[in-house]
Amino acid sequence: MHCISLVISGPAGVGKTTICDRLVREFEASLKRVITSTTRRPRNSEKHGIDYYFLSNQQFEDLKEKNSFIEHAKIHGNYYGTTKESVNEQLEKKFDVLLNIDVQGAAELKKLKQSNDLFTNFLYTIFIAPKSIDDLRKRLISRGQDSICEIEKRLQTAMNEISLKDRFDFVIYSDTKEIDYAKVREFYMSKSIISN
Repeated sequence: MHCISLVISGPAGVGKTTICDRLVREFEASLKRVITSTTRRPRNSEKHGIDYYFLSNQQFEDLKEKNSFIEHAKIHGNYYGTTKESVNEQLEKKFDVLLNIDVQGAAELKKLKQSNDLFTNFLYTIFIAPKSIDDLRKRLISRGQDSICEIEKRLQTAMNEISLKDRFDFVIYSDTKEIDYAKVREFYMSKSIISN
């Protein structure tokens, strides 16, 4: 029996968080989401310690200096990172772990997997790709969270991220929320402790 680490990645607005939230709700007895640390400001109803660990730039830099992150990246002017402690805390309790992280972070974890470091012997990566850039633009606009300028930045980043999709273990081309979720769910069940 082994615990797995499931990474879900893809461009902003493609539906990663919705899928992750649903997966954790359905499999709460076996799967725990790892909370990412970030220097960006909370959005709407986001809460510290539940959605993210919201840190100052100095707090984030201090953790970097202590080598506390297994992966970190700067995206759209803000830092994001996953601490070793947040992953180990769940794995020590024999839970599978779910990481909702950006493409740069996923690439760092894949490198760790190749060196057999930390938790990554059973690391699986999923990339969720939008149907098209136009479809992604509509999704980002409908969220109502970003300015048009910010959306255009995110779309530029998305094009770069999509070009790296073949580095992932499994690629899903986004359809409806139900179809996307069913595909991720099936992949998780095929790999996880609950099916072994």
